[in-house]
Amino acid sequence: MAAVRCGADAVYLGGKELNARRSAENFDAEQLTQAVSHCHVRGVRVYLTLNTIVFEKERAALARAVETACACGVDALIVQDLAVAELARRAAPSLALHASTQMSVASVDGARLLEELGFCRVVLPREMSLREIRAVCESTSLQVECFVHGALCMSVSGQCYLSSAIGGRSGNRGLCAQPCRLPFSGGGLDYALSLKDMSYIPQVEKLREAGVRSLKIEGRMKRPEYVAAAVTACRQALDGEEPDMERLQSVFSRSGFTDGYLSGRPGKGMYGVRTKQDVQAASSVLGELAALYRKEPARVPVDMELRALPGRPVELRVADGDGNRTEVWGERPQPARTAPTTAERAEHSLRKTGGTPYRVETVRAELGEGLMLPASALNALRRDALDALSTLRGRVKPHPFTIGPAPARKDRSPPVRSQWRVRLSRLAQMSPALSGADAVILPVEELAGAGDELFEERGEGLWAELPLAFQGGDKLDALLRELRVRGVHNAVAGTLGAVGTAKRCGFAVHGDYGLNIVNTPALEECARLGLQDVTVSFEADLGCVRTLGGELPRGILAYGYLPLMALRNCPWRAGIGCKACAGAFPELTDRKGNRFFVDCRWQVATLYNCVPLYLADRLEEWRRMDFLTLYFTRETVGECGEVFRRYREGQEPAAPYTRGLYYRKVL
Repeated sequence: MAAVRCGADAVYLGGKELNARRSAENFDAEQLTQAVSHCHVRGVRVYLTLNTIVFEKERAALARAVETACACGVDALIVQDLAVAELARRAAPSLALHASTQMSVASVDGARLLEELGFCRVVLPREMSLREIRAVCESTSLQVECFVHGALCMSVSGQCYLSSAIGGRSGNRGLCAQPCRLPFSGGGLDYALSLKDMSYIPQVEKLREAGVRSLKIEGRMKRPEYVAAAVTACRQALDGEEPDMERLQSVFSRSGFTDGYLSGRPGKGMYGVRTKQDVQAASSVLGELAALYRKEPARVPVDMELRALPGRPVELRVADGDGNRTEVWGERPQPARTAPTTAERAEHSLRKTGGTPYRVETVRAELGEGLMLPASALNALRRDALDALSTLRGRVKPHPFTIGPAPARKDRSPPVRSQWRVRLSRLAQMSPALSGADAVILPVEELAGAGDELFEERGEGLWAELPLAFQGGDKLDALLRELRVRGVHNAVAGTLGAVGTAKRCGFAVHGDYGLNIVNTPALEECARLGLQDVTVSFEADLGCVRTLGGELPRGILAYGYLPLMALRNCPWRAGIGCKACAGAFPELTDRKGNRFFVDCRWQVATLYNCVPLYLADRLEEWRRMDFLTLYFTRETVGECGEVFRRYREGQEPAAPYTRGLYYRKVL
C-alpha cells in the first residue's frame, strides 16, 4: 500500500515458497490475488519473485507456484534458476520473465544469452558502474532494470555461499542469515564484509540517459515508512524535484549511503554498519512518513461523458486509457423549478473523485434545456461508474497454464571412471605430479602468461577459466583469441555472461559451480545452451546430486577451499591498498578466530573458506560423477601434488577439513 500510494509503477513480492525472502510473511494465493487486483486498479504492475534455486525434490512445488502465479494474473516472474525459466516458458508462454540479479548477468554476452532464453528484462548486479550499465543497455533488446536504493550485499548476488557454509542457510534459497554483518577483521577494517546501503536516487537522470528502463528499490522486510520514503524520494527525483535524502537516511541507513559502485570508485568509504544513532534517527520521521501513504492518490486518468435528455434515464459513461469503459444510468431528469443544472455544475460534481484512484481529465455533458439534476444523483452516478470501472480494471486475467505430460526422461549411463580435473590459481602450482590429470584449468590471465613448452606438453589438456562475473571487454577477448591460437579449445564458465563470451569466442564450454545448477531441468537447459558438462553447485547434498537426471555429464568440486563470496570491493584493497598484499592471500578473521582468505582476480576478489573440502576417503559415494575437480588456491606446488596423490589413492585426511554441504541439509 505504501509503495503504490507513494507512486511506484510496479511492486515485486514473494509467495509462500521459492522466493529470496523466505523469512518474510509473504503472500498466499488469496492475498496475491487481492494484491494483483488492488494494483491493477491503480495501473501498477505486480512481479512475483520465484528467484531461488530449486532442488530436485521441489519440482512439484515449483509447478504449483508457477500455476498459482498464472491464476492470480501477475505481470511477470523474477527468476534465478534456469529450471524456473524453462517451466514458465513451456507452461505459461504469456507470462513475462525477468532475470533476477541472482543470475549474476553483468555483461553484454550474458544479456544476449538471456534473449535466447526468452527473457524480456534483466536486473543487473548492484556492483556495476554507470559505464558498464550503459554498455549493456546499448547492446541488448532487453529492458534493463537497476537497483537504485537499498541494502548492498558484500558479494555479487547469486555468488554468495557464506551463510550456507557457516550455518546451512542459503542466500540462494532465500534464507541468508547475514553473517557478513558480524565482525570480520582485516585490512584495517573491523566489519570488513559490511557495506553501507546504496542510493543512486540523486543520479536517476544519469541512469535514464544510460538507457535504464526500470529503477528498483529493495523494500522487502522493511517497515512501510521506509518504503514510503524511498518511493517518494525516487519519484521526486524522476519528476525533477529535489529528493529528500535526509529524511530517507533518517528512516534507515548504515551511517549514510554510498554510490561507490555506480561512480566506479569502490573503497573504504563504502563500508558501514548500523549504529545506535542510526536507529534513534528513525523515530523522529516515522509519523511524517506514515502521512505519505495515508491517502489514496488520484493516479488513473479517466474521461467522462454525461447525457441527460427529457424522458430518458440519465447516462454516465467513464473510460480510462486502457480500453476499459463503463456506463451507468440514473432516474429520468425532472424539469427545473428554479435554476436548471448547467454543464459547469454537473462537471463540478463529477470531478469530486477524492478517495478514489481516479482523476478526471475531461467531462463532456449533453444536457437538455430546463432540466434539474440533483448533486446527490450526480454523485451517486459518479460513484457507481467508478466502482464499476474498478471492477473491470481489477478483474484478474489469468495466464493460460498448460504443463502437459512430463517429457520422457533420458539419463546418461554412469561413467566407467570419473575424470580428474585440477584447477590451479597460479602457474607456479603446475608440476609433473599433476600429469595424471585429465584437464588442468587455469584463470585466463595466468594461462596466457605460460610459456610455449607448457602448451606443447599439455596440449588439449589445458583449459581456460573465465572471469566470474563482469564484462571482460577487449582485453579479455584478445587473451581468449591468443589462447585459441596456442591450442586451448576448452573454457570453464561460472556465469551466463562467461558462457556467452566463451561461446562467442569459439570455445567448448564447461559450466562451473557459479551457475548454481541443482536440478535436472537446469542441467537440460545447459545442454540446450551447448555446454559440454556442468559442475553441480556445492550447495546440493549427496542425495540431491544422485537424483539428477538428464544426459549432460556432471561433476563436483571434490577438494578445495570453497569460494564463499565474489567481492568487487576487496576489503584489503579498500582498507590498506593492494601493495600490502604483494601477491599473497590476505586473511579476514571472524569473531571466533576463523581465518578466511582473499584472492584477487580480474575485477573480482574471492573470499575463500577457512578449511578445505576433503572427500578423498569417500570417493566411492561419488563414483557416478563424470568428473571430480580438485580446486587449488593457496596451496604450494608440493601441496597440490600431494593432495592429488592422496585423492588418487583414496587416503584419509591429514589436516583439518570440512565435508562442505554435501552431507548436510541446506535450508
